[in-house]
Amino acid sequence: MQPLRVLSYNVRYFGHGTRGLASTRTAMQRIANALARLDPLPDIACLQEVETASLRATLAHPRTRPDEIQLERFMAMLNEALRAHGKNQTYEAYYFPAHTYRLTQNTHIYTTGLAVLARSDFTIDHHNAHGPHDITCRRVHPVPRLKQTRICAHVRLRDPQGETIDVFNTHLSLPTAIAPKFWTAPARMGYGINQIEEAYKLSHFIETERRSDRFVVMGDFNSLPGSPVYRHFVQDHGLYDPFARLHRMSDDELRAFPTAGFMQWRMHLDHVFSGPGIDWIDFDETHPFGDKRAGFFGLSDHMPLIGRCRVAPRSGLLAAS
Repeated sequence: MQPLRVLSYNVRYFGHGTRGLASTRTAMQRIANALARLDPLPDIACLQEVETASLRATLAHPRTRPDEIQLERFMAMLNEALRAHGKNQTYEAYYFPAHTYRLTQNTHIYTTGLAVLARSDFTIDHHNAHGPHDITCRRVHPVPRLKQTRICAHVRLRDPQGETIDVFNTHLSLPTAIAPKFWTAPARMGYGINQIEEAYKLSHFIETERRSDRFVVMGDFNSLPGSPVYRHFVQDHGLYDPFARLHRMSDDELRAFPTAGFMQWRMHLDHVFSGPGIDWIDFDETHPFGDKRAGFFGLSDHMPLIGRCRVAPRSGLLAAS
């Protein structure tokens, strides 16, 4: 079968130029153009930090109609950018709302969510956009009802050849600062007790929902290679990191390849994990954060992971629940 190209990218609410304070048309346009320039284009794209509609999302970039969400504006720009680059590929886009910070019932300060884009000629067998799975750890938060909701988006799709793949997109919490180890441990990202609990909830959801060993889990895990969260997936849960495997990188070498940056810090926080039914080919056009040669340089506080893979022939299918 033809290779699939997948992308995972934290877009920072299309507001990197304002340090995340407000989404702008220019930031959204630049990301749309960077995606449209990829060759080959991604077949599946998982985006993190996408708004629904809020003051942050609309003050500097007003909506064209009252019920328009941020993803719709982005898709209009992406379609325009694809046409400008002479490409006729189109996408179906699915939005997965996570959390809303309300000023009033109808006025939102900001919102959070995930998005999955799939080529329009793919068939969507299932998605949970109307009810994303909650993986939030609230029990260690000082005010549990105020804890930002973390979710897992799930899409099961079939390519034009009829091969199926389960795609999971997620964004884990930052480590909680109320735990003593946050202040004493040499590393924090991926070591938080709240993050570990969210990782367990996520892996349980994956096992419940996947229909075969042909699945991929992508997103911003806020976790370093070698951390307890990372080890949970690649050791305890039996997944593997195809980027690390293809490049034969140790945990320390992965940590030296940053996918995100904050002030002077550079960290490898974004990951692609895979089931054994996916054969990976390359991660061409995946660049470390800060690489000025990259087409996505300066567009977010993260860099995308971009990989090509093949779905293995039908095997390891699970009985439908």
